[in-house]
Amino acid sequence: MTPERPPVSIKDVAREANVSIGTVSNVLNRPDMVSEGRRKRVTRVIEQLGYVRNDAARQLKAGRARTIGLLVRDSSNPFYNDIALGAEAAAEKLGNVVIMGNAAESERREGLYLDLFEEQRVRGVLVTPQSERRERIDALRARGIPSVLVDEHAPPSRCCSLAVDDFEGGRAAVEHLLAGGARRVAFVGGPDSLHQVADRRAGAEQAVAAVSGASLEVVATSALTVLEGRRVGESLVDRPTSERPNAVFAANDLVAVGLLQALVFTHRLRVPEDIALIGYDDIEFATSTIVPLSSIRQPAKLIGRSAMELLEEEVSDPEHRHRHVSFQPELVVRESTRR
Repeated sequence: MTPERPPVSIKDVAREANVSIGTVSNVLNRPDMVSEGRRKRVTRVIEQLGYVRNDAARQLKAGRARTIGLLVRDSSNPFYNDIALGAEAAAEKLGNVVIMGNAAESERREGLYLDLFEEQRVRGVLVTPQSERRERIDALRARGIPSVLVDEHAPPSRCCSLAVDDFEGGRAAVEHLLAGGARRVAFVGGPDSLHQVADRRAGAEQAVAAVSGASLEVVATSALTVLEGRRVGESLVDRPTSERPNAVFAANDLVAVGLLQALVFTHRLRVPEDIALIGYDDIEFATSTIVPLSSIRQPAKLIGRSAMELLEEEVSDPEHRHRHVSFQPELVVRESTRR
């Protein structure tokens, strides 16, 4: 077997171009300091030899990378992917790049990725945390790595954070169902340990309490997934018609999609005539389901972009002061609630 050829070094480029290592470094980092003739000669040798600069070594020397660590709770949820798209767009404008990790709703995996980001000496970290525990993130900050909590509330004394007003989103969703004539409303979602779920349910409870004769049934799920939505949909259909809710507020769109599959595909119920349905997040799939899905829109890309800007502000501004940024949700009405 032929041994692998060692990578071309900056010394190889300097020797071949008959210039100093410093000249090659200037061509790579400060080309305006090099005469046009030498710059062209060095550039030609770089192309001929296939030299690739060692950014990792350069970043270690500088003490700060151009890389941002982004850790999301669950990359199978399109909401978090949209946050990533917004963050990446902002990072590109700032001359940075994003490395994304998927914690997959696991605190252990969250810790592994945070360790990796620290080892890579990232410029900063954006994270949608798995729980209320913040020890690992606090430790990062104590060692000089800025962090911003995304889809989360944090005391301004601790770090910056961004989130949508989920209480208001839950209230708006159920007010819309009640305005359409529903009185037996079910809230489907969980686990309740997720404060987003708890806030949405609390908003729903307030909306129901304001309408005489209205009731809210809470149907817990172990996760916010299509599979859990389908399971709940099957259980609702198994009930006598008089005991079914006539409207459902799903804690996110994935659960709502699962409910639609069970209600419409499997059991041929009519949505919204038999059961009205609204979700939360307004993911791209919401418009392409068999019955286009009403939803509470979260500005996911704006959240990602704003989080990146907050992080860069903290990195660059010695006078930076932490703050929480709150976004307002938006009701989007489609066929699943138009009776």
